[in-house]
Amino acid sequence: MSDSKSDRSALLIGIDDTDNLQSRGTGYRARCLGRLLADEGLGRINGISRHQLLVCDDIPYTSHNSALCLRLEPDAATGLDAVIETCRAFLRRESAPGSDAGLCVAPLARAAAPLRGYGRRAQREVLRRRDAEALAQEQGVYLEGLTGDFGGVIGALAAVGLRAGGADGRFVWVEGIRERTDRRCSIAELLSETGVDSVETLAGAPINDRAQWLNLGPWPRPIARDGRAVLLVEENPDDQDCHWRVVDRAVIKGY
Repeated sequence: MSDSKSDRSALLIGIDDTDNLQSRGTGYRARCLGRLLADEGLGRINGISRHQLLVCDDIPYTSHNSALCLRLEPDAATGLDAVIETCRAFLRRESAPGSDAGLCVAPLARAAAPLRGYGRRAQREVLRRRDAEALAQEQGVYLEGLTGDFGGVIGALAAVGLRAGGADGRFVWVEGIRERTDRRCSIAELLSETGVDSVETLAGAPINDRAQWLNLGPWPRPIARDGRAVLLVEENPDDQDCHWRVVDRAVIKGY
């Protein structure tokens, strides 16, 4: 999902708290925002990741307290201000009534140790909006609350930090995998036609025989591992045609 050249220009877009109990979740809006950025010619979306934050009675959240991060590989002519304005307008228009939407846009090159550490803190501590805003200003990244009490800035900033770290969360979207109608394919086909970078076991062993076949099942969601989108699989003894199958949804949800 990354290389040194694209890392120099990549933008991370964190969003949080765009929903209410009756609406579609923030993951859905993140996917819609990704399509909009691509349709507007602003660049290519390189995966949308979900990051679990602290669940605590002292923190207001809709259902699971997770935040989303999109990685955008901008076109050469795309300016940062154009990306920010497109995201701002979308979230103001599409965020659910009663939401507290927050938006963070940061060049990956600026998402250094302080932002990554903030993301990890958001998974174990109750954080305050003023601290998120102060850190964003200090690090020179854009952060803004757009609806409600603006509390979503905490999760938006945390999502950027966690995505930059490359080893947290799972992907709610990578190119080509959700759209597949055939749930069976060779590993070579999967790696060449989707945004999945590697197929590995839970123990981290890569499946090097790309001619082997895989059953994607109903919920193929890669996880983030070492900055890559990794699809976790296990042996599939019940199917002679597909040696591997994607691990159970409950396992993937643990990331």
